[in-house]
Amino acid sequence: MTVAAQEEIIIGKDTLINQSLVTQKGSVYKQLLVPTVLVGYGVVGLANHGIKDFNTTVRSRVSKGQGDGTTIDDYTRYAPLVSIYALNIAGIKGKHNYKDLTIIVATSHLIMAGSVMGLKSLCKEQRPDGSTDNSFPSGHTATAFAGAEIMWQEYKDVSPWYGVAGYAVASGTGVLRMYNDRHWFTDVATGAGIGILSTKLAYWLHPFIQKQLFGNKEENKMSILGLPFYNGEQAGLSVVIKF
Repeated sequence: MTVAAQEEIIIGKDTLINQSLVTQKGSVYKQLLVPTVLVGYGVVGLANHGIKDFNTTVRSRVSKGQGDGTTIDDYTRYAPLVSIYALNIAGIKGKHNYKDLTIIVATSHLIMAGSVMGLKSLCKEQRPDGSTDNSFPSGHTATAFAGAEIMWQEYKDVSPWYGVAGYAVASGTGVLRMYNDRHWFTDVATGAGIGILSTKLAYWLHPFIQKQLFGNKEENKMSILGLPFYNGEQAGLSVVIKF
């Protein structure tokens, strides 16, 4: 093989690698676009009078007022996540096994809970019903959308309808939070964005976390995983132990 031919092959490989990197970067940007816009919209809405007026309009059309709502949203926020484990138990396997799935869930909810609690403490936005000053962002909605994104990631190759169902339930949870007069539209939008972003970050971080936790002898170790939760008013931690 001549030197010229070897150089041509090397150039061809470099071109393929560069094209692959460009494709990967483009894919990341596309995945971040929607949740980033949602979070950005909510943050801008904290000080933008036009968006605040829109919040008031949405409230007048959606909310039933304090004391006239429902508690269904306290349960639907967990529905996508519970459904993922239920599908696994039923034999409909997703992308990851129980161990890896639980690591991803724990990472996602840790990022989500930290982000929600931090913003609530920092922004101190009053709820529509005037009950507290921790309205922004919606923790219920963030939890629901984090679970919906996990369902999408786990089952999009099995059937996209699983993800669609998860996102439908998550969207319904957000609507119910406004119906119950507990959140503004911007709270719900930002909660949705945080939930999606938290899960995407969890999947990207998973290979690193997996290596740090288990190394090359993952089957011979006992693992203890913490699953944090936050409902907008209370925080807690569920512990999963695998022997």
